Amino acid sequence: MALPAFASFPATDLARAPATGRHTPRARGFTLLEVMVVVAIIGILASIALPAYTDYLRRGELPEAFSTLSSQRVAMEQYYQDNRQYGTKTCAEGKIKFSGVPDNGAKFSYACQLSGTNGNQAYTLTATGTSPHTKGHDYTLNEAGEQGTIQFKGNAVSKACWLKRGSEC
Repeated sequence: MALPAFASFPATDLARAPATGRHTPRARGFTLLEVMVVVAIIGILASIALPAYTDYLRRGELPEAFSTLSSQRVAMEQYYQDNRQYGTKTCAEGKIKFSGVPDNGAKFSYACQLSGTNGNQAYTLTATGTSPHTKGHDYTLNEAGEQGTIQFKGNAVSKACWLKRGSEC
C-alpha cells in the first residue's frame, strides 16, 4: 500500500535547492517581521502584567500592618483596664510586644507614641512600610479606634481610613 502524495516528504523538499540557495516552502523558518511582532506582543503584555503583579504583591502585604495595629490596640486597651493609664513614659511601659511579628517585622516597623496627660491620655500606633512593596506606606491607629493613612505609595496623604487600593476610602 502506497502512501498518499501529501504524506511523502522527498528529501529535496526539506533541504535547500542546490543551485539557487533558496529554501523550499517546507523548509522556511520565521521571518524577522514575525519575530519582531512576537517580541512586541510580549513587551506589551509585560508592561501591563508587571505593574499589576507588583500591586497584587503590595496589597498582599498590607494586611500585616492592619492586623498588627488592631491587635496592639486591643492589648493597649487591656493594659488600660488593668492600670487606668496607657503608660507613663512608654506605651504600656514596654510590657506589650507587637503580637505575631518581631519588634521590626519584615514588611513593616511599628511604633507607639503616648500623648496627653494621665487624666486625658492618648496614644497613636504607627506602621511604617519597610519591604520593597510596602515602602512608602504609613498607617496609624489611635485609642479612639480612628484609622489613618499618612503616606500611600510614597505620596503624603491625610485620610481617615486605611487605604489599600486607589485614593478613596
